[in-house]
Formats: sequence, C-alpha cells, structure tokens
Amino acid sequence: MKKVDFSKYKLNESDGVFTYKNDYTTLGFVRFNDKGEVEYIFVNPIFRKQGLATKLLQLVKQKTGKEIILQEPISPLGSKLLNSLKKWK
Repeated sequence: MKKVDFSKYKLNESDGVFTYKNDYTTLGFVRFNDKGEVEYIFVNPIFRKQGLATKLLQLVKQKTGKEIILQEPISPLGSKLLNSLKKWK
C-alpha cells in the first residue's frame, strides 16, 4: 500500500469538516460532530488505499478527544474502514 505524503497537500478545517486538497481536486474529507461521530467520510478513488481515511479519522480523534463512531448507515467500504479502526485499540 502506497502512503500519501500529507505535507504536499492543503488541509482545511471548518465547522466540523477536515478536507485534504491539492491544486486540482479534493483528495478526501470527513464531516464530524463534537461527540466524535463521523457523519460522512469520502476519499477520492484515485487516492484510496493510501492511508488518507485513517489520517482524516486521526484528525477527528485529535480534535474531539473522543473515540471514533461511524454513524449509520454504513456502506460496504465503511464497514471495511470500521474493521481497520479496531486495530487502533
């Protein structure tokens, strides 16, 4: 799995959303609330399997100080992500 060099990209934060962008596109974003609940997470298919979703969720955990909870409904890709979160514990 190729890892993203996050220092190359712009990280924006506003009103419960972290977004990674480059000059051309959005790489991914996560929308969350103060309880640490992830309302939505998206990673551009070109940048998947490179650690971006994990990085976004780590930012949420740092910001909220809470354990990550994915809100329902959870897609099949979300289920895979949820399984990978179990490794954090």
